[in-house]
Amino acid sequence: MRAKILVFVAAAAVTMTLFINFCNWAYRCGCQSWWAGVADHCNIHAASPPHCPWCVSALAGYSSFGVILASQALVAFVPWRGGAAGRLALALATFPLAGGVMALLWGWYAGYWNAA
Repeated sequence: MRAKILVFVAAAAVTMTLFINFCNWAYRCGCQSWWAGVADHCNIHAASPPHCPWCVSALAGYSSFGVILASQALVAFVPWRGGAAGRLALALATFPLAGGVMALLWGWYAGYWNAA
């Protein structure tokens, strides 16, 4: 059980560290790393749209973050025959996969790519 907890904590730490960078990757919104200003340069501060769905809506951002962490927890704690290294690799891969799905869903819902 200890190895599963460590896998989840490691994967979650990577997600927490890079989530804001992933936001910029998904939406090209201007968000930067935690140590470089976070959302100071995000397009939510611009007068005209588009505005980043994750930054403009707490529901969008936090639900996406929660889905990613829940996916990582599922990978970390569901029984399977692989070792801790394989489990960690899958948990880390869950971040861009689940994050990408959530970014597409929220971007589509908000009409992010339709605004010009």
